[in-house]
Amino acid sequence: MAESVPFEALVGKTLTEIHVDRDDDPHIVFGTADGTRYRMHHDQDCCEHVYIEDIDGDIEDLIGDPILLAEEASGSNDPPLNEHWESHTWTFYKLRNIKASITIRWFGCSNGYYSESVSFVQLDD
Repeated sequence: MAESVPFEALVGKTLTEIHVDRDDDPHIVFGTADGTRYRMHHDQDCCEHVYIEDIDGDIEDLIGDPILLAEEASGSNDPPLNEHWESHTWTFYKLRNIKASITIRWFGCSNGYYSESVSFVQLDD
């Protein structure tokens, strides 16, 4: 079973791998030098859509040097972006090491009943 952890858990970790999947099950897996693996994702349900909107910067530049900053910020704008959704949320994940500063932007929209949040979990070995 994967355990939910704060995104800030990446601070001080050295990333050795990053796998980004934007297809049917959008997620990002981060592997670290100490063998710990993390997964950023959203469990999709009906009446919602949550996906990786954009990655600003070359995410591969985060590999090889300790993470100095791992920060999450989210918010929404009213009114909804279109008539099909009652609610929407932007979630920004900022990562920085000595070589790079990357922002991962997730976007979620729903009928207002379902969660638009992104999960960050530590994977079991």
